Amino acid sequence: MRIVLLGAPGSGKGTQSQRLVARFGVPQVSTGDLLRDAVARATPLGLEAKAVMDAGRLVDDAIMLGIIRDRLSQPDAAGGFILDGFPRTVAQADGLAELLAEMDQPLDAVVLLDIDSQKLFQRLTGRRTCRSCGRVFNVHTNPHARDASCPPDKACDLFQRPDDSEATIGRRLEVYEAQTRPLVDYYRRKRQLKVVDGDGELDVVFERLVAVIPTTGPATASKPAAQRRRANAPARPVVSPSTRRKVKRMQNTAARKARTAVADVKKAAVKAEKKVEKAVRTEVRKTTRAANKAATSAGRTARSTAKSAAKSTKRTAGKAKTAVRKAAGKAAATVKSIVKPSPATKLKRAIRRLVKKVRR
Repeated sequence: MRIVLLGAPGSGKGTQSQRLVARFGVPQVSTGDLLRDAVARATPLGLEAKAVMDAGRLVDDAIMLGIIRDRLSQPDAAGGFILDGFPRTVAQADGLAELLAEMDQPLDAVVLLDIDSQKLFQRLTGRRTCRSCGRVFNVHTNPHARDASCPPDKACDLFQRPDDSEATIGRRLEVYEAQTRPLVDYYRRKRQLKVVDGDGELDVVFERLVAVIPTTGPATASKPAAQRRRANAPARPVVSPSTRRKVKRMQNTAARKARTAVADVKKAAVKAEKKVEKAVRTEVRKTTRAANKAATSAGRTARSTAKSAAKSTKRTAGKAKTAVRKAAGKAAATVKSIVKPSPATKLKRAIRRLVKKVRR
């Protein structure tokens, strides 16, 4: 027997799962209990899940599917299981279907415990859990009563779960309506859904539940007898060829999507690399033009400065030459005025003047 129990928080999934375990000898796989155990042991997953559960939100799908895989791989789940609290979304249902197909453990049925939201609120606020035996009770519909399942050496210790506070309950019901309700349509389309009225006495609801669950025989009288019958029972049929083909198509589709994603990433990387190279080349050209412009401007300035200096030097040299000539003329005139010519010199000069006149 491999079933999933669906229903809003407080619909009685946990209580009815305990009765199914006692009747059919298969384990109850409650993701809520698994997560609360992780929280109690303060594991990394427990610390992460605590914040999510306290806020009334759902835990990450990948974490939940990993927990389910590990739990269903244990020996006590080989003969069947009761999934309580999972899946809660259509995405989780798809993941669960793929997981069970891989493990060759398809579901026999999906049962919905349907109940009015006002009664759900009353159930949640009145729910109590025993720390000694782990059983769940309700102060309104199922008050605590000590029996043989309670440890004789421990006293009953009832407590209310933190996520059953009134502030959190409203948020949990809103999350259920928004995210988990679509599962009803999902499993109805797959023709796996069976609806059970969850309102009424516990025994009455349990009999309604047993009536819609596919079983291979009557209830077991004792656990050893159940184990013997399961050992002698024929092996369960393998997954049908159509299911295998469907799983194969899903795997091929996922592989194609993965290849496409890788190709897109490579194209994007090449495109980005070319864009960077183009940007680098453009920046290099800009820098080169700026450097050439600066060099040209510097050359022009240097040439202009040299020409100005040359002109200034020429002007200074001309002025110096003129000053030298003037000084030389003044010196010669001074010498001439100081040094008087001799009679012979005067005669020679007179003769030269006379010769010049004759020539003219």
